[in-house]
Amino acid sequence: MPYFDAASTAPLHPLARQALLSALDEGWADPARLYRDGRRARMLLDAARETVAAELGARPDEVAFTTSGTQGNQLAVLGALAGNHRNGRHLVHSAVEHSSVLHAAEQHEASGGTVAAVPVNRQGRVSPEAFAEALRRPGTALAVLQSANHEVGTLQPVAEVGALCAEAGVPLLVDAAQSAGRLDVPDGWSLLTASAHKWGGPTGVGVLAVRKGVRYRSPLPADEREYGRVPGRVNVPAVVAAAVALRAVRQEAAAVNAAQHARIARLRAELPGLVPDLAVLGDPERRLPHLLTFSCLYVDGEALLHELDRAGFAVSSGSSCSSSTLTPSHVLAAMGVLTEGNVRVSLPRECEDADVDLFLEVLPKAVAAVRAQLDPPSAGPAAAAGLLVLDTLGRRCPIPVIELAKHFAEVPVGGVVAVLSDDEAARLDIPAWCEMRAQQYFGEAPSSEYGAAGGVAYLVRRLN
Repeated sequence: MPYFDAASTAPLHPLARQALLSALDEGWADPARLYRDGRRARMLLDAARETVAAELGARPDEVAFTTSGTQGNQLAVLGALAGNHRNGRHLVHSAVEHSSVLHAAEQHEASGGTVAAVPVNRQGRVSPEAFAEALRRPGTALAVLQSANHEVGTLQPVAEVGALCAEAGVPLLVDAAQSAGRLDVPDGWSLLTASAHKWGGPTGVGVLAVRKGVRYRSPLPADEREYGRVPGRVNVPAVVAAAVALRAVRQEAAAVNAAQHARIARLRAELPGLVPDLAVLGDPERRLPHLLTFSCLYVDGEALLHELDRAGFAVSSGSSCSSSTLTPSHVLAAMGVLTEGNVRVSLPRECEDADVDLFLEVLPKAVAAVRAQLDPPSAGPAAAAGLLVLDTLGRRCPIPVIELAKHFAEVPVGGVVAVLSDDEAARLDIPAWCEMRAQQYFGEAPSSEYGAAGGVAYLVRRLN
């Protein structure tokens, strides 16, 4: 079964497996103890810390181990804000940060702090100029920018933003979870986080690095371990395996990245021709080598993932139609792109060209099968006087866009379609459909203006 979800968790590297088994025998004791077994565990931990620090461009005493990338992000955000509280209580981050950063920002805001989200373009990339403008606000205590986006793979201008932060005297936290091990760590960071299971290490190991001289105060009760940044005992065997995996993937990176970059480039080039109404997302050049995200019109994302699973492919999705919350992906929403039928493909090091061949064969059939199930009867009346009202209230993505596409030809050129919907995804997907179809989207109006209660009327003018 081809596994195409390495961005969620990469398979355990073979060398990491060997190291883990060995360290379970040698590093089981408490590394804080002075007897022989404890000293041996401490030696293994120190060696692993030195390895991770060297690969990430840090000093060993700057590196602390967490239980996950999520914990690392949240400790980094809250700890840096606490350490820099005398400078102010304002936090700046990009609009497409990982949810762990956003949740920490929500807690900061709830406690009286302020937060600003820097917008991104349609490829998911922030503008250094926009970030510089956000940094000018007095009282800015911390900035956060991921190295690469976890949903669409776009690389961020970390070095440029880092220089701007240094000039403004604001520490920069870089979430390197998706790029660490695959790409060089960008310059300019004050705090850095990463997650071992993204690079082929075991789960349960994250990294929080804090540069010397950066003010940091743990938001948790005091604990003497891990330089006072992370409470609790370190899982020494897992940390050893994580370090071995990181060194191994860094040594393999040049060859693996070249092969994966070529495979993703092939998918980017061929998929739009194989699947009608498919949009490839993210920056085509400044991107992670192993990750591709695309969205399909008229497709329920969860149904498509199940169809691909039945065909033997493990992929993931960030769309509103692939989770129980029915909330559009904040990343795709910030980009202003199509959220329905969203699929993320991320290749592991074990991927072969034959796996890509098979995916190109399977995907068109899977999309066609899902689309065949989503052909509901129209809820709208016939067009009259150049106006067509489609009532899709109470119906979820992708039905509003399906209805729009099915009945768009019923209005004359210059006529208007009002799609009535109470699904939040429609606010993103209908404008995206208009851009893909070169039609005019000109806003929304209360559905009451079109004889319905609740929801919003999304207005589209037919141009051709």
